[in-house]
Amino acid sequence: MNRSVSLSQQIYETLTSDEYSRVVWFLLAFATVLIFLGIGLRSPWPADEPRFAEVAREMVDSGQWLIPMRGGEPYPDKPPVFMWSIAFFYWLTGSLKAGFLLPNAICGLITAFLVFDLGARLWNVRVGRNAMLLLLLVPQFIVQAKSAQIDMMVACWITIGCYGLLRHFLAGPAWGWYFVAWAFMGLGIITKGVGFLPALMMIPVFYLAWRRKGALAVSPTWTCLLGPVVMLLVAAAWLVPMVLYVNASGSEMFMQYRDNILFKQTAERYAHSWGHIQPWYYFIANVIPSLWFPLPLMLLAGLGRLREAWRNEPGVFLMLGWIVLVVVFFSMSPGKRGVYILPALPMFALSLSVMYTGYPLARWFRPLMGGLQALLGVVLITVGVLAWCNLPRLVEKAADYTKDLGQLHEAGSVLIVAGLIWLLSLFFLRKQHALLRLLVAMSLTWALLSTWGYSVLEPFRTPRNVLANVESTVAGEPDAELGLIEFKEQFILFSKMDVTQFGYFNPPQVQERTAWQWMKAAEHRYVLVSSREKLDCFRMQDGESMGVAHSETWILLSRDAMTPTCPAPNPDKRKVFTTPNPGRWLD
Repeated sequence: MNRSVSLSQQIYETLTSDEYSRVVWFLLAFATVLIFLGIGLRSPWPADEPRFAEVAREMVDSGQWLIPMRGGEPYPDKPPVFMWSIAFFYWLTGSLKAGFLLPNAICGLITAFLVFDLGARLWNVRVGRNAMLLLLLVPQFIVQAKSAQIDMMVACWITIGCYGLLRHFLAGPAWGWYFVAWAFMGLGIITKGVGFLPALMMIPVFYLAWRRKGALAVSPTWTCLLGPVVMLLVAAAWLVPMVLYVNASGSEMFMQYRDNILFKQTAERYAHSWGHIQPWYYFIANVIPSLWFPLPLMLLAGLGRLREAWRNEPGVFLMLGWIVLVVVFFSMSPGKRGVYILPALPMFALSLSVMYTGYPLARWFRPLMGGLQALLGVVLITVGVLAWCNLPRLVEKAADYTKDLGQLHEAGSVLIVAGLIWLLSLFFLRKQHALLRLLVAMSLTWALLSTWGYSVLEPFRTPRNVLANVESTVAGEPDAELGLIEFKEQFILFSKMDVTQFGYFNPPQVQERTAWQWMKAAEHRYVLVSSREKLDCFRMQDGESMGVAHSETWILLSRDAMTPTCPAPNPDKRKVFTTPNPGRWLD
């Protein structure tokens, strides 16, 4: 590809630093529409969103914000900052539908701005602009910014940490930013334990200070040791009150929470993960090539420039060195999820912009990107047409959610429109840079999915249909109560009845035995359970189907389904937690 069609020259005309304000406001407006569109149009969707939303809802309703609670029971898997943010916006707006998505949308916008600002300040406005556009192009970033998983927020805090360190060591001294970086590492720790990751950048910083004299604007000094102190002080702002409160309470339940959050969910989870087990190369071979598309292809299309920048550009060395350390850090743990390395993505986008703005990419890049865009457009249209034609395999798959073929056809229409977007943008922008075409197609597709797509998916992504059937079945019993065995958070969040659960961490057999005793103790009590469960104390055949949600059929069990006897659970394991009318936010 010729230099005349490089990314920086094709997307915009050359800009000077005087145009910073105009460019940043345009980019912020574009990013705001892209990220915020759709907020308020959907409910929390599994797997993680209902859990965080329910914890936040319970914070607001109970007034107890120090220890996250789920279904009346401590939730020990994550520190509380992310749930605090959802609870705050729920309290502020009065709408959980809007409040649960706002924190990550704001964090996504902050992260994108910081990438632009850092590129503009350390290099030039073109570098910053291209870096922000590259970040907004990556599917993983937009998915996380438009959802309510914890990883987008911790990625934002980690990006602030990297921003502060780079501002100090490459354009400093800027001690204020240096200590802000460490403060946000502390905030990241009480958001999700890995918030300290920017500290790994000190390794390439020390290397440059040692081997490349003069490469850094500021060399490390003894004052830098105060940074970790700031980090620990910020983390202690929640950890210390939590530990003091737990110790004073004398509650075994809270003590288990304390030990779990401090030890099991940190070092033990990293070293001996009990879920999401993947091989060491998972991030390199699976996550980065797909979820970070098209940035890995862009990296390959300019390897000559990569070698040059690695040797001669300290900023690229620091960022890429840090990214490698982050990937190695997560690869060493047996438990891996694609979102774990999201915090490295903003610095990767900025690194590519620094290296390739104003430089040509390989000739194969443009036709390859065009071919992939055309292929995806054709695939989307084909699947959409097959949905309209009631392809048996698609009908069978859709049957897990709905028997209404009209809803399958509407989903097919969304896919057809998305495919047309990809093909038409390829045609009308055929003379433009491949990344510009891709950015237009991706942006329009996100707008489609965030509006029409949400309306199509909403009925299938919540259990409201099942719970509405339960409420209708027991409508003549105003004091009816609902129990859940092996519950999922969305069945609490969307229920307009009082909900009782029997210990999230209890084995299913213990939950069942406790539920049997609970039902026997009072009239008008029911248990909702998946048809897949194998029960000993209830006759599943005597239950009543409430419909399908999340690919499972749900059965309502009344007293008529109880067996005559049931072994009592171990008294130490017997737990009963009741949440009154959790679904009133739906009104």
